[in-house]
Amino acid sequence: MNEPSFSLTDLEQSIKLLSNSIRKQDFLTYFKQFSLLGASKDSVTIGVVSSFHKDNLSKKFLQEIKDAITSIVPTIERVTIEVDENIEIRDESERIDCRAILKSSEKQTKKAQTQGIEVVKGISGRLISDRYQLSNFIVGTGSQLAHAACEAVARKPGSSYNPLYLYGNVGLGKTHLLQATANSIAKQHKNLKVVYTTADKFITDFVSGIQKRTADKLRNRYRQVDVLVIDDVQFFAGKQRTQEELYNIFNILYESGKQIVLSGDRPPRELTELEPRLKSRFEWGITVDIGEPDYETRLAILQEKAQSREFLLPQDVAEFIAENVTNNVRELEGILNQMIAEYDLRGTPPTLDTISMRLSKLAIKPLNESSGGPSARVFTGGFVSYEDLIQAVSNHFGIEIRALLSEDRRKENMIPRQVAMYLLKKKLNYTYERIGNIFSGRNHTAVMYSCKRLEQIMKKDQQIAYELNIIRDKLGI
Repeated sequence: MNEPSFSLTDLEQSIKLLSNSIRKQDFLTYFKQFSLLGASKDSVTIGVVSSFHKDNLSKKFLQEIKDAITSIVPTIERVTIEVDENIEIRDESERIDCRAILKSSEKQTKKAQTQGIEVVKGISGRLISDRYQLSNFIVGTGSQLAHAACEAVARKPGSSYNPLYLYGNVGLGKTHLLQATANSIAKQHKNLKVVYTTADKFITDFVSGIQKRTADKLRNRYRQVDVLVIDDVQFFAGKQRTQEELYNIFNILYESGKQIVLSGDRPPRELTELEPRLKSRFEWGITVDIGEPDYETRLAILQEKAQSREFLLPQDVAEFIAENVTNNVRELEGILNQMIAEYDLRGTPPTLDTISMRLSKLAIKPLNESSGGPSARVFTGGFVSYEDLIQAVSNHFGIEIRALLSEDRRKENMIPRQVAMYLLKKKLNYTYERIGNIFSGRNHTAVMYSCKRLEQIMKKDQQIAYELNIIRDKLGI
């Protein structure tokens, strides 16, 4: 009797193992659909959607895939990956949706991942990301006091520095510190109810509550929290009704010894459209400025982020970027994302020549321009062409550009098409008419509908929103 060979069920079990060991962003990018093209006692041939997936999986993850497979069936010695031209039309019983496996795995582990972080029922608080920790925040001279204050608040919430108000320009790490503080409090004080939100979300919740006549319930639920963290409070400006709600909630929480942590782009006294009584309360505790990172901090941030992405960044390239990109951390991340995308899509590693050329496209001038040497100007963005964006969407979803730009209404083409249109509108600021011309001459109304439809889908399906953000990260937009 022949020994049983590797089965599709075995492959599914292997993918479940991989979904727990491979970084989520990489899994979503490279693991789409798998089929089993062939199997024997000692070999397996896996089918994938496109040559993009085949090349990247073979180059980056073949050993991990083989390890997962041999942990299920130890007799397997050889694993190969090939393009399966028929995978999209195969019956669901003949192919594996890797992303569905990841989603199922995340549901099972969600409770463990968010242990200690309780969002009070009825409050639409934002999920606090585990990747933001006080321990992985790169501390520089401009952020030393802010980081120390966050650590003190996390140790004894409600006791010292209440409220804690952080302010600074965009991209300096305010959101990282706020979410990291919430994470740290949740881990050290598992009995406390922690809510992190933004001013925009807070406003939306209360407007919705007023419309649905549930505002009283929402007020009461906010008053139950032990730690309230609100990002970007400058957006309360001009919102008188919401300021009144925040003022009352602030008073109740403060008088009850609950911790409040806030951030804004300016110190409270400069928030001219905020009520004076609210601004004064923001200053009751400690107000800390987060300054721009110095060269050493920029270099450390760049190296840490490259390492966390498992990207080999040459020292001379890292130093050149840190010396020339001076404005904020997001600029550094944007440059790094561009380098990683270039490497992933074209296999081109960064060099001083290529990065110098890239910075020149971003309106970053040489440091000693008068003497002809390299240097810095603020990173302005706007450097991604629509061809770059279309190619990135095509690669990410594993569909041909021809299908992406066509009028084909199959779901597997419609979602990627809507993502591309949405990014062209929201991130490259293309007009609806111009986008329509790119996509087979669609009219203004059709493009506008597609963008609005995607916004509705993302509210219900966080997976689509996450994939859109992966594409944004790759393009640095």
